[in-house]
This record gives sequence, C-alpha cells and structure tokens, in this order.
Amino acid sequence: MTPFITQALLVLCALLGGVAVFFIVLVLWPEEFLKETRAAAEEAARLEGRTRGPQAKPGPKNMVDAARGVVVRHLGDANARFVRPRFRERITKRFIAMGNPNIRPQDFIAYQELSAVFFLLVGAFLMYGLRRPLLTSVFWSLGFGIFGWFLPSIWLADQIKKRHHAIARALPYALDLLTLSVEAGLDFQAALGTVVEKGRPGPLQEELGIVLSEIRLGKTREEALRNLAERVQLPQLTAFVSNLIQADRMGTSLGKVLRIQATQMRINRTHRAEKLANEAPVKMLLPLIGCIFPTVFMILFGPIIYRLMFGGGP
Repeated sequence: MTPFITQALLVLCALLGGVAVFFIVLVLWPEEFLKETRAAAEEAARLEGRTRGPQAKPGPKNMVDAARGVVVRHLGDANARFVRPRFRERITKRFIAMGNPNIRPQDFIAYQELSAVFFLLVGAFLMYGLRRPLLTSVFWSLGFGIFGWFLPSIWLADQIKKRHHAIARALPYALDLLTLSVEAGLDFQAALGTVVEKGRPGPLQEELGIVLSEIRLGKTREEALRNLAERVQLPQLTAFVSNLIQADRMGTSLGKVLRIQATQMRINRTHRAEKLANEAPVKMLLPLIGCIFPTVFMILFGPIIYRLMFGGGP
C-alpha cells in the first residue's frame, strides 16, 4: 500500500472517531450537550477578551475546546463510581506535581477511554486497509487500543518531568536570591516575597508564591515548606526543604544554611552537566553506526559496486 493511501486512512480514522464520539454524546445528552457547550465556549471567549457582554460569539476553537470539555466531564461523571480512593489519591498527587490540580481523577479515566477507542478505531481501519487476516487484525487493533489507554499516563509523566526540569534549572538562581535577601537583613517571609517578586517567571516562582500565601494565612514555616515538597515531589527540592526545617529546629543561622545549600546545589548541577557530557559520546554511537556510517559507505562504495556489477568492470 502506498504511503498516500496509508495517510488517507489515518486521517479517515481520526475523522470517523471524532464524529462517532460526537454523535454518541449528542444522542445521550442532546439538549444538555449543546447548552453546556455554548455556555463554556462563550465563557472562554469572554475570558480571552475576544468579545464582551452577553452577545459573545465564540470562535471555532472555543467551540471545539468547550465540546471536548463537556464530553470529558460527562464521561468523568459516569466513571466517578468506579474510581477507588487509592487511585484518586495517587493520581491527584500527580496532577498537583504537574501543576494542574483542577483535573478530576474520573476525567483522566475519561481521557484514557477516549484515547483507547480512538486508537482502536485507527488500528482496525489500518488493518482493514492493509488487508491483514482477521486474527492478526484483531490482535493489532487491541494493541493499538491498549497503547491509547496508556497514552494519557505517558503524557502526564512527560509533563511532570518537564516541570521538574524547569524547577531544577530555576532553583539555584532562586536560592541565591533568597540567600542574598536573608543576608541583607530580611526575615524569611520578606526574603521569600522578594524572590517571588523579583524571580524568574516559571513553575518554581508559582510554588514559592503558594508557600508565601500559606505563611501569610497563618501556617507555620515548616508546614508551608512540607506542603511545597509534597506538591512538587522533586528530590532536590525535598532535600533543600528538609535541611531548612532541620536548621530552623536547631536554631542555626538561616543565612549560613542557605549559603551552604546554594553552593552545594551549584556543585551538584556542575557534576550533573559533566556526567551528561561524558555520556554524550556513548549515546552517539547508535545513530553513528546505524545512520551515518551506512550513508557514508553508500556514497563512497556505491558507485564502485555499481560499476563492477553493471559497468563491465573498472
């Protein structure tokens, strides 16, 4: 089968899957679906500043996002009875670590179901287009569906990893600024406010802003820092919080502890960069042997072999 036909089949699968889900939801909740979709789209358009007042006219993107949100919410409500407390607690912690605690666990299951159905349809149509035997088609279609079920989990882990990487990169700078503020004579709360105000925008600044808000609302410094470690779930940040709490309990100078922590964190960052630099040659071996060397050999020896085989010798 030509690549063009294969791509056409994939596009057709995507369209059919989307249309099928749309009509299923439209049949189950006809008036509710249209009403909620319209209201959500108008609210999104108003928040984006595209329109004002009750005569809001949402665009196609707002309608698509709103329809997707309504579908996921209804499916999530249907899945709520099957969500176990242990799964709810575990997945909620992952959402918090991702920086979006507003996603409900049952909505995540809805995403998994939609993804599994979509990839199951893709696998079925692809196997039909390739004219495979029935048993092989069923096997590969189920494989596609299983991959679709686990795809949201893979996406969630990737988002958490990206956020952890951004926090780890911003942590030394924020810690230096916090150290300078404390050594300049500010208390911890005022120094943290300086970091939140003057620091680089990003997930770490958002998390420190939450810590500052919790302290201002009456929580102790230890409680706010422990909540920070539990939310982010980053080993470097957890170690920093533990050392800071221990120093606070022992009555050690906060500026000295912060200075030691900042220095140690920069040393660890340098060691990690050296480790990655030393691993680079080993990681380059596979693409070098598998991709670059064969191409070079084809360019160098291809004409010679062709001349020997079809040109009557040198």
